[in-house]
Formats: sequence, C-alpha cells, structure tokens
Amino acid sequence: MARPGALAIPCQTRSVPDIEIALDGPFDLSTTLRPLVRGNGDRTIRLAPGRAWWAGRTAAGPAALAFTVGRDRVGVDAWGPGADLALARSSRLIGLGPGAVGSGSLATARDRRIADLARRHPGVHIPRTEAVFDAVVAAIVEQKVTGTEARHVWRGLVRTYGELAPGPAEVGLRLLPAPAVLASLPYYRYHPLGLERRRADLIRWVAARADWFEATVDLPLPEAYARLQAVPGIGPWTAAEVGVRALGDTDAVSVGDFHIPSMVTWALAGEARGSDARMLELLEPYRGRRALVVRLLELAGIAAPRYGPRLAPRRIDGI
Repeated sequence: MARPGALAIPCQTRSVPDIEIALDGPFDLSTTLRPLVRGNGDRTIRLAPGRAWWAGRTAAGPAALAFTVGRDRVGVDAWGPGADLALARSSRLIGLGPGAVGSGSLATARDRRIADLARRHPGVHIPRTEAVFDAVVAAIVEQKVTGTEARHVWRGLVRTYGELAPGPAEVGLRLLPAPAVLASLPYYRYHPLGLERRRADLIRWVAARADWFEATVDLPLPEAYARLQAVPGIGPWTAAEVGVRALGDTDAVSVGDFHIPSMVTWALAGEARGSDARMLELLEPYRGRRALVVRLLELAGIAAPRYGPRLAPRRIDGI
C-alpha cells in the first residue's frame, strides 16, 4: 500500500534544477515532510522515494516546489507567480535552513531508546513551510476529533473550494482555498464537509485576518506563540501544531494531545498513562529538540497499551 501522499504517477522534474541545496549529512526527505501530509488523497503535497512535491501560497502568489534528493544535494524546481519566493524558503521548508538540527544530533542521547532511534533515522528534520495560515486552518480542522474525521474535512476543503496549483498537470497538486474564499463562506457551507459551527466560525475569523497570522513567521518563537494563543479558540495544542510545521520549531510539544503524553511516558518511563506534566518532565533533558524526540517515537510506532475505548467519530451536531 502506498504511503500517504505517495506519488502513484510518473513525474518528471527539469534536467537542470532551479537551485541546489548542499547536504552535509544524512537526509530523509519523505520522513521529514510526512507530517505535512494529511492522509491519503491530500493533494497539497505528494511524496515518493527521494522526491516530493509541495504547493502553497506566497506574498507573490501561488507556487509549487519539486524536491529531488541526490547523493550530496537536493535539487529544487519551482513554478507559479510565487516561484522565486518559494525557492528562497525551500531549504527551510525541508528543515535545512541555517543552524538546522536533525535527528542525528540525538544519537548520543542518554536514553538508549532515543539514541538507537536517532541512529536508525539520522536524516529526519523539522519542516518550516512558513505557510502559517494553512497550518492554522489544518490544526483547527484537527481540534477534538479523530484523525479520520480531520482528514476527511481537509480533503473536502481542498477538493471543493481549492484550486489547481502551478506546475506539471500530471502531478495534480491543489491549493488550500484562498483566505478570501474561506472567509466569505457562511458557516453552514462547512457542514457538509464535517465541520460544526464553532470550528467553521473560527476558520472564517482566521481567514479574514490571514495576513496578521502570516506575519508570525517574522517574529521570535515566543512572540509568535503569544500572538497565536491570544486568539480565542487557539490554545497551546493548536499553536504547537502550527509551530512544528509552519515555524520549524524543533522544540514544539503538543500539550493536550490525546495520544502523545502516554506515548512519551510509556517509551521513556514504562508508564502506560501519562499526563502533560509528566510528559514535559521526561522531555525536559531534550529541550530544544523535543519535537525531534516525539517524531522519532512516532516513527518507531510506539504506543501505550490501551485499556479503554478509542476516541470515536461523532456527528458534527454533537460536537
């Protein structure tokens, strides 16, 4: 079975890429970008071994990027009105900006499990898309629902109200709907997609102020998080989900997550049920790289034993 976002069609990049990014160590493109993929059928990003395609908006307009990994460098091609701006941030998007820290830096971690995972997955980085609005909308969609529900909503938004992205037609990338489109939709137009009024109204409110949110990329991380969490309906969990994808925060921890606290406490202390406080206590030795530790645990498929029912899908009129 193909992984989420995997390319099922042949795609050609240019014989000479627009730019090349030098590699000075191991790098795993697909694993680095996979957190940006929101389930099978997500058309905003596509992954294949050694290749990736991503679409988003810039201040100059829509753009699409294609990444191809070589022996010691990554080739990048760009299309669309925002191509130049997208190329300028392409190294940061794949976690290779100045001062980047990858999972290999945890190979000497004091916890043997973390060290072993870092040696098995040395090329994982934290992406920085700088597409804050897209990340905020995705995180709102994922609030208090199952992953299956959230992925269904995301696909519906992109398919119903999005638009084709620049680039080769055979890739079939699409863009999340423009902020003006999402802001103009009445809340009940979101219902057929699976969004109740609370999340629909929050997306509409955010969309009407998209530029204000996008400006967080120019702020220091503490100020960016303060700005995000000043908005009613955006708490620490939502802000961290934005930080680990759009802002490249290698230290982001999604406090309030349904699964992560118990995953961390089970992996690092053998405790099957974990609180946010206990999770943060165990992650403290890795401050600055806590997002990388969580990512390695997720890659290992570590999960605490289940003693109760899973979070079940619900009708939107019950949310």
